[in-house]
Order: sequence, then structure tokens, then C-alpha cells
Amino acid sequence: MEYVSLNNGIQIPSLGTGTNTYGKENNDYNGELNGDFEPLESAIKMGYRLIDTAISYRNEAGVGKTIKESGVDRQEFDITTKIPPSKEYTKDKETVRETLNQSLINLQTDYIDLYLVHKPIEEEERLKVTWEVLEEFVSQGKIKTIGVSNFSNEQLEQLNKFATIKPAINQIKSNPTEWNNQWISYMLDHNIRPQAWGPMKTTDGQRRILSDIGKPYDKTWGQVILRYQTQRGIVVIPKSHNPENQQGNLESLNFTLSDEDMKIISQL
Repeated sequence: MEYVSLNNGIQIPSLGTGTNTYGKENNDYNGELNGDFEPLESAIKMGYRLIDTAISYRNEAGVGKTIKESGVDRQEFDITTKIPPSKEYTKDKETVRETLNQSLINLQTDYIDLYLVHKPIEEEERLKVTWEVLEEFVSQGKIKTIGVSNFSNEQLEQLNKFATIKPAINQIKSNPTEWNNQWISYMLDHNIRPQAWGPMKTTDGQRRILSDIGKPYDKTWGQVILRYQTQRGIVVIPKSHNPENQQGNLESLNFTLSDEDMKIISQL
């Protein structure tokens, strides 16, 4: 496994697994919870240690139970969850504290490795309140690292006006259909680690080009696109219900794309 350093000195894996359809009927994001976390069990057995969930996925408790029962030492995992931006979770400091404490209960852990604000909170005062409580939990050792998700450059600047702990990660959409390079460049310039959700989304034409690039490396189009991201210093969290694809995603880390191939991919 490859690791990258965050701005607080903590290292995390370059590649993890998303979980937003795990434990749900028909592997559907909006499906009823059915307690089937076999895909996560499979990923953990293969060596995945960065596990990404969120309150809005409704499966924190199932993810926590699966990790707890995996037999793997808690300290080996990097667990991410996220607080939704709605007033239900961010109305005031006490509400935020209750939300974060419930995540600790759901995940059956004394601390959470990474806690993100899932989407921008448009009201600056509620964003400030939420961030202050996240910082409070860091000082108490209940959270190791805090960050955001889906924040634009302008929204990051708004946060930095009052944050005493700088966000370590901004989790954004980044794939060949929408690289979001302007956001990524800003983050890298400001020592905020980009993390890509939905990293595998491609068109048929893009997949053909990526497949051709992968042939000399004996890699699939999916492995090529994941490697392009991690080689740029972007953490990726692909998700699969298929053990073969889960293994393939891990194996995207064991080769290096040429500068020429990196340039071609960047122009997709």
C-alpha cells in the first residue's frame, strides 16, 4: 500500500474503498438497509484499510460492526465519516456534539481518523460552529483529522477565515468526465490533500483510450485511471461489490505511468 502525508503529519493510504451502497438492497444507494456487508468484509481481507462512510449513507453502524468483527486491529484502519450540512445536524454546538458522538457509537470506536463536512454549509455562522466543534473533538483526541467535501476554492477560503485547524482533505468529484483541476491545483498549492470520489466515471471513448494506454503495462482502463490520480498525489476511494475488481483496484498501485501517458490522460 502507498501512503501520503497530510498537513498535520498523519499518513493515510493512497487508495481506499467507498461504502455508500454497502449494506443496502440491490446495492442501491437509496435501497433499504439489509445488513449485507460482504463486499466490505472482502475488501478488508484484501488489505483495504481506508474505509469511507457518511451519516447520509445510513450505514455507519454496519460499517462499524464489520470493522469491529474483522479481527484486524483498530489502529490499522483509517475510518472516514461525514456530517451532513443540514440544520438537523449542525443547528448549534450541542447538536454538532451529539452528531459526532453518535458517529463514535455507530462506528464502535473511541476515535475517528477523518471527519469531513460532507457538503458546504452556506450559512457562515453554522459552518463556524460546526468547525469549532470538530476542532474541539480533535483537541479531545476523539477525531484525528478534519476536512471537508465538495468545497470550492472560495468556500475553502471562507472556512480559513476562522479555522484554527486547517482542513487536511477536500474530497471532491474527480474523473475523466470532470477533473476539477482548478480545485485540485488550489488544494495542492495550499497543502490540502485532494481526495477523489467517483474516480472511475468515464465515457466509452475515454475507456478505449485508457485501455490502449494500459496494454503495455498489462493493466485495465480502470487501473490506469486510478493510477493517474494517485500518481498526482490524489487519494482515491473507488467502490466495488466485486472481489476481482476490488483486487484490481489495489493492484493499480504497483506500476508507474510514463510522463507521456500522464499527459494524454490529463487531456481526456
